[in-house]
Amino acid sequence: MPLDEYRRKRDFTKSPEPEGAARHGRHSRAPYFCVQKHLASHLHYDLRLEIDGVLVSWAVPKGPSLDPSVKRLAMQTEDHPLDYGSFEGVIPEGYGAGIVMLWDRGTWAPRVDDLPAALAKGDLKFTLDGYKLKGSWALVRTRGGARPGERDDGRSWLLIKHRDDWSGALDITTFAPLSVKSEGNFENILAADVPAVWVTNRPAKSGATGALLAEVIERAASLKAAAEPDPSPSVARKRTRRALHK
Repeated sequence: MPLDEYRRKRDFTKSPEPEGAARHGRHSRAPYFCVQKHLASHLHYDLRLEIDGVLVSWAVPKGPSLDPSVKRLAMQTEDHPLDYGSFEGVIPEGYGAGIVMLWDRGTWAPRVDDLPAALAKGDLKFTLDGYKLKGSWALVRTRGGARPGERDDGRSWLLIKHRDDWSGALDITTFAPLSVKSEGNFENILAADVPAVWVTNRPAKSGATGALLAEVIERAASLKAAAEPDPSPSVARKRTRRALHK
């Protein structure tokens, strides 16, 4: 079943992620797409395209680039339910523990006559009509992405922007870093929804991702303290750190 792997990796008694279901049947609206910015063990961007009732997904470590000369690695992951396309919040523990931001959303359209054949071949051309990402794009499967001694499982793709009116040298991830749902940043999402405990697969504590997480925690604590005069900022900061790293 399309969502078996998605459900197997998650404990929905602990995660606020939607369990969801595949939605089959024809509809008149254009298919949905979204990009979710995910601060977990590594910061990455999840591109999701609605296909056959689910969100077919790719993790893009460095995020989309508007520069046609820049090819971004995109690792195909498990399909997600359509309900996940509007999800934004904190995954407290388990698979994918971290903060999820709805960074972009809109509609998309394939630029191929046979979508299943294009996916099977590993050469999907499409257009996006989102708040931040627009115009013509391609996902191209690559070979040789497996580690030494491992079989190539076909999960490695490249996300490429075609040259058009929407391409250019602008770094869209830096220029437009905020959520299209809440208009906030990671600290706003965390301040609004501090999880009780992150037990396993917690976000990195070292390196660039760990430094970013520490900064997010500090800012989230300040935001929460400003909204709630009692406790003091120092107490709020300690509670936030304890909740995230206990």
